[in-house]
Amino acid sequence: MNGRVARKSSQLGTYTVKSRFSQKMPQYLFIAPAALFVLLFMLYPIAYNIVVSFQDLTLMNLRSGGEFIGLQNYKEMIQTEKFGIALKNTVIYTAACIFFQVIIGYLLAVFLNQDFPFRNFFRSIMLLAWMTPLVITGTLFKWLFDVDHGVINYFLVSLHLIDAPINWLGQQDTALAAVIMTNIWIGIPFNMILILAAMQALPSDVYEAAKVDGASRFQTFWRITLPLLKPALLIILVLGIIYTFKVFDIILIMTGGGPVNATQVLPFYGYELAFVNFDFGASGAVATVILVILICIALIYLYLIKREEAE
Repeated sequence: MNGRVARKSSQLGTYTVKSRFSQKMPQYLFIAPAALFVLLFMLYPIAYNIVVSFQDLTLMNLRSGGEFIGLQNYKEMIQTEKFGIALKNTVIYTAACIFFQVIIGYLLAVFLNQDFPFRNFFRSIMLLAWMTPLVITGTLFKWLFDVDHGVINYFLVSLHLIDAPINWLGQQDTALAAVIMTNIWIGIPFNMILILAAMQALPSDVYEAAKVDGASRFQTFWRITLPLLKPALLIILVLGIIYTFKVFDIILIMTGGGPVNATQVLPFYGYELAFVNFDFGASGAVATVILVILICIALIYLYLIKREEAE
């Protein structure tokens, strides 16, 4: 008797599990394409790159597979002067771009948040810089910064701000600054539209109460606008840092990492190791370092979000 009851209970449990699985099968089928895409085109390349970074993999042994050499690629990378230059340029490039993009983007968002004629038209025009392909933008600014026929030198000389044309992209002192200005122009609309969307979601009654209490514009900004925009600004900063830190297109088009490594950045350094020197192991090490840095930035963002929610 007890055996029959046990068998029936087992059959009932098996039926319940099958029933639940059959009910959830459509859900699994819906997410299967996305999961397969993430697995094949995101997780697998990342895992393979990490494995390659521990191998002596070059063009000569690419087919047979590289020999496992442990942390040798990382040791050689750290000892290379070019890596230090690339890391320093990447940090300077990212910090300068993010600072000016957020500040100018915020000012434009404040302006476009006002009620005036053709406001939507100007919002649309601002997005053109961000929507333009980077190849076109890089080529355009390369011409604008040209030493002989560039428009920027023409206006600076015409306004008597400089005595002679500046070789913006051909000398170490100005090449990185020219690339930074180019990327600032590209990223301003992205920051502006996100900050503008966050501003329009702010409660108006809080500002009315502050106006009644006699709060100044600075007090309103510091005590109300900035705290309410903090979550959106954190997202903008994280996305901007990730997007800017992995710069490659603009560097390739405008300077090619030169002159004399003045615009050498980590992603371009990894590209040169892989497709110029054909040292895929060393390139994988550089890519892994970039991945670790960006993961740390994302973890800092998650920590700040959790702390803000706790408060």
